[in-house]
Amino acid sequence: MGIKAAIPRYELYLYTAVLTGALIWAGSWICEASSENINRRSFKESMKPGWHYFGRKMDVSDFEWIMWFNTFRNHILFSLAGHVIFAKIFTLITPKHRSSIFGMYGGLAVLVTMGWTFMALVLSHCIILYSVAMVKRKWMCFVAGLITLASIKLEPYNSWQEALVTGSFDLQDVLFYGGCGFSIMRCMSFALENCEKKDGNFTLSDLLKYNFYLPFFFFGPVMTFDRYHVQANNMQLTRKDREMWNITTKALLHLGVILVVDIFFHYLYILTIPSDMKLVTKLSDWCLAGLAYSNLVYDWVKAAVMFGVVNTVATLDHLDPPQPPKCITMLYVFAETHFDRGINDWLCKYVYDYIGGNHDKIFKELLATFCTFAITTLWLGPCELVYIWSFFNCFGLNFELWVAKVFSLPPFSTIETAMGEAMSRRVRGVFNAANFWAIVLYNVLSLNSLEFAKLVGKRLIFKGFPVSTVSVLFVTYCGVQLVKERERQIALLEDPEPVKPVDGGKEKAE
Repeated sequence: MGIKAAIPRYELYLYTAVLTGALIWAGSWICEASSENINRRSFKESMKPGWHYFGRKMDVSDFEWIMWFNTFRNHILFSLAGHVIFAKIFTLITPKHRSSIFGMYGGLAVLVTMGWTFMALVLSHCIILYSVAMVKRKWMCFVAGLITLASIKLEPYNSWQEALVTGSFDLQDVLFYGGCGFSIMRCMSFALENCEKKDGNFTLSDLLKYNFYLPFFFFGPVMTFDRYHVQANNMQLTRKDREMWNITTKALLHLGVILVVDIFFHYLYILTIPSDMKLVTKLSDWCLAGLAYSNLVYDWVKAAVMFGVVNTVATLDHLDPPQPPKCITMLYVFAETHFDRGINDWLCKYVYDYIGGNHDKIFKELLATFCTFAITTLWLGPCELVYIWSFFNCFGLNFELWVAKVFSLPPFSTIETAMGEAMSRRVRGVFNAANFWAIVLYNVLSLNSLEFAKLVGKRLIFKGFPVSTVSVLFVTYCGVQLVKERERQIALLEDPEPVKPVDGGKEKAE
């Protein structure tokens, strides 16, 4: 049924009130649990003195957030600011060679930061995959790329390569695996795009300029070679109306979000509490549901801010980088679930859409999802937790297709047509609410632990049945309907329905 099915406005007000009240209620439980256990022994390593104004300890258990916005904030700002200034000067002087300038500055920054052995390692990856790309066989590019990626993800090859990098500092491991991993994915994109090139080949210089673009080098996102090559070599450097205003607004928004998250970390210990299973077992069902949901929301916020900062720099360079991921609150289908849009776009372009086609054939979809999650497993680093995460998300993606196929057949399709679009939207909302919690449970295990995910599932599905189960699903249903309403309004703006004459000449939009 169409997404343009409307429901009464009073229902939307009811959904908003219920969702708001539930979020405040769950948040109060988490805040109470945080305050009562602030001096707990198991919290000692994850708690540090917070801002003086609040007089409370702060949750610092997320290494990535602390690294980006506290410990190494000045280093990251210095390197990105240097890129912006350097790139701007030479873009004005010689716009024709700006992509070369980007690559030279990035290469120099990587060399100074990580040393010549790391630089030699990355260059060896580039040269190997460039050589394979010249053969113009996609399967060879995939095999070579995946073997190279496995060499930094599997023992003992990753330890041997990491040992080549001399020096010792706190960020070395992160920069090593981030730099090598993203570099290999970019080299694979280059190789696969070279296979599509009809006349001749791209040059090694094209690959190096693409790979050593500093804002994307260590932390992503991955921008496929075809897009980067066109945009970085575009000499018509004009700004859209109010583009600089939008860039400034986004930068200030990111700063505001960083401050808000740091403030929340003084009162809501959403990252530390799930690590203490003895404490978690004593919490209420609502508190557990709030913790699971808030962990996914936080992971989205972190990805949106980190990629947003990098994307702001890329936008200043007249690039159109991959956008931040879709908010977890807006997700109720597995097909739209991702936390890194760059990797997601890469996988969709070269694997998922390439194999799955229109995604309407069950066996092709099964093969496409299996291959996609196999590569994702290698990208994340094979281990038991990643295997479980990949299996359940692969299953969820296929199960959606199976259910859609079944319900598109009579008598289900006949029943849905007879009930009307508004009622169909309500019925679908019930299934979407259950699907939302499947997404939460399947992904929270990778953010926290398998034990925490199992406990949340057991409490919400079995021990909490029927009160907790039904109430949480109803609140989720309200949220899904609000999301669907937003999607309906966007769809109407993009494709307005024709105005039809009704009631003896009066005009009314359906």
